[in-house]
Amino acid sequence: MSAFNQEQVLSVRHWTDSLFSFTTTRDPGFRFVSGQFTMMGLEVEGRPLLRAYSMASANHEDRLEFFSIKVPDGPLTSRLQNIREGDTVLVGRKATGTLIADNLLPGRRLLLLSTGTGLAPFASVIKDPDIYDRFEQIVLVHGCRQVAELAYGEKLVESLRADENFGELISSQLIYYPTATREPFRNRGRITDLIDSGRLFADIGQPPLDIAQDRVMLCGSPSMLADLRTSFQTHGFNEGSSNAPGHFVIEKAFVER
Repeated sequence: MSAFNQEQVLSVRHWTDSLFSFTTTRDPGFRFVSGQFTMMGLEVEGRPLLRAYSMASANHEDRLEFFSIKVPDGPLTSRLQNIREGDTVLVGRKATGTLIADNLLPGRRLLLLSTGTGLAPFASVIKDPDIYDRFEQIVLVHGCRQVAELAYGEKLVESLRADENFGELISSQLIYYPTATREPFRNRGRITDLIDSGRLFADIGQPPLDIAQDRVMLCGSPSMLADLRTSFQTHGFNEGSSNAPGHFVIEKAFVER
């Protein structure tokens, strides 16, 4: 278990029948860049049972936060959803991932496009003051099937806007756009359709997609990632990495089980 820290669960909140979040202690030696993930899980029958989870907490906070789906038959989440305050979880000592600003070319507007628990890394990104120095505008888009599944993101943005230190900063730079696909809501539709049609930009009163100015981070379901990669490449966007920064980056280590 030397590759993992044992962290104590500090709080647990169940948002819906299928979504929950929790916070844990943070080892002082654990470092990460906003948007990265680590391996996290439980010890089961003397062995670590782990999955990749993005940190939803800010890289400067003294605790860790995770946002997870519940899968009834999932090897890990069927157990993880039952954790309580005081329980112990395993957190990898190394963080990694592609959803970091250094993997993007310089730009003026950053689009953070997520579905489901793919919101987690962007919860960390929008809490990072450095991202507001790099980009003039941050657009956080969160797509879910049901309206209730948007609650975590809505609460997150609400709390940041109310923060005495962060509120003023994000009031002028952060735009939050939640959208539902299967229920009536003020914003409706799949993210790919909203971008391809230009409706997203019209709804938020922003200029249309512009390769010269826009940079994009993507995290969500495999189908969403595949569709958006194709869409952005059609517009001439290049995928970035640590070796060659680009116009957009994708996180492939999305937790679904």
